[in-house]
Amino acid sequence: MTTETIPSTTDARPGIGLTQGVALYVCAILGAGVLVFPGQSSSLAGPAALLAWAFSALLGLPLAFTFAALASRFPDAGGVATFTEKAFGPIAGGIVGWWYFIAGSVGQTIVPLTAGYYVATALGVEPHWAPAIAAIVLVIAVAANLAGFKVGARVQIALALGVTAILLAVILIALPQIDFTQFTPFAPHGISGIGQATVVLFFAFAGWEAIAHLSAEFRDVRRTLPRATVLTIAIVTVLYLGVAFAVVGTGAYGSRTLDRISLGVIIERGIGLSAAGVVAVAAVVICLGTTNAFVASVSRLGYALARDGWAPARLVRRNRQGALQYSILAVGAIGCAGLLGATLFGWGTDDIVFIPAVLVLATYLLGTVAAARLFTGGLRILALVATVLLLITVPFAGWHLLVPPAIAVLALLAHRIGRGTRKHKPTTE
Repeated sequence: MTTETIPSTTDARPGIGLTQGVALYVCAILGAGVLVFPGQSSSLAGPAALLAWAFSALLGLPLAFTFAALASRFPDAGGVATFTEKAFGPIAGGIVGWWYFIAGSVGQTIVPLTAGYYVATALGVEPHWAPAIAAIVLVIAVAANLAGFKVGARVQIALALGVTAILLAVILIALPQIDFTQFTPFAPHGISGIGQATVVLFFAFAGWEAIAHLSAEFRDVRRTLPRATVLTIAIVTVLYLGVAFAVVGTGAYGSRTLDRISLGVIIERGIGLSAAGVVAVAAVVICLGTTNAFVASVSRLGYALARDGWAPARLVRRNRQGALQYSILAVGAIGCAGLLGATLFGWGTDDIVFIPAVLVLATYLLGTVAAARLFTGGLRILALVATVLLLITVPFAGWHLLVPPAIAVLALLAHRIGRGTRKHKPTTE
């Protein structure tokens, strides 16, 4: 396999430098998961959730460098779909593309909804108002992306700085509250609980692949993307493990309601007065940063799927600001559909998260296997290590493993119908 960079097949203009690259990565990974998953994973595994976080962080190393290497060699809006296509052909690439498109779009229900929980708590209103609040967050992110590259870049850098400052503050506030008796019993739910927590945390670490869809828009991608990856690994590891330790050490978990506002409880206890409003602002900043980054990323994947005949051709069109308007709106629409479901049926983040989590797991598996086929030497070994670590978690996904095959069947049917439609449609352009 050559190490030569393959030119992108997109029409995007390179403009992402190191600062914005790190900002995108940080917000893609340190998103809503850092608000909800420390509590949820601790409820599943007890203090042993720290092992699940440590394993996920360890798994993130080969994944991050594998996807950075792939994105540097094959910079394209298709991301892992492009890598998989080069390794196994267009059918595999199209299926993987739809896996991640669905996962990333459904994620835009989960992320804003998390902000909705925190704001609803701060306002003292019932949780059923959370989807309406979440819709506002989603609309702001969609609008920022529709406004074009320059506006989106400034917003992303500001949000990344805000996210980092907020999480550092939570860790520092928690330190005087740490009670080491909270760490016993260490694994009350055994290996099964740790495994289930690890599966949930796949969604928390899903951003490593997300930036691959923006690789064609990096300036000097072979230098900038690896540097952004290294810096982000350091930031993410410190902040994620620090917050998880804070939640376990303070005992700020244990029920569905408490798990959703764990960080708020830590701040409220630490500063001696109600911090609900401060936490709500923090939640909005964190979730808006994540939503903004993923709408940007997943909309590029929608473009690539349309370009390659796997999605409606309209998704390749750009507005006057150069934004992929229909693809951005499609991601937003799927996120809004999930919020409508949350309103009508009472879905919570913990009800929805396993769907995108298992789709991300499937996407990562095929992506790392593709890397093992495309690369040689040390990069191949790195990809194989990532694959083995991923396979360890597969049995804990349970019946949710049926989701990727179901999406694959639907994608193949849609592709076949679309091909038939295009064959019989007269060309007008």
